[in-house]
Amino acid sequence: MASPPLAGLHPEAVPVLDLLTVPQVMARLQLGRSAVYDLLRSGQLASITLGRARRIPAHALTDFIRTRLEQEAAA
Repeated sequence: MASPPLAGLHPEAVPVLDLLTVPQVMARLQLGRSAVYDLLRSGQLASITLGRARRIPAHALTDFIRTRLEQEAAA
């Protein structure tokens, strides 16, 4: 059974998921490539793989920053 086309759904019913590339995350965090991949490898920053491409959901980056801010405040 095929899924319904997205055009037939209400816009609010289709979640918008902004996916960032590693270079975009590098620029936003002002970190190097290796540092971003270390965060991904350690699970501190969530990502998905699409084929050979790695993408980071924008909410995952926001969650990562929020967690780090909370850790800094608690220290």
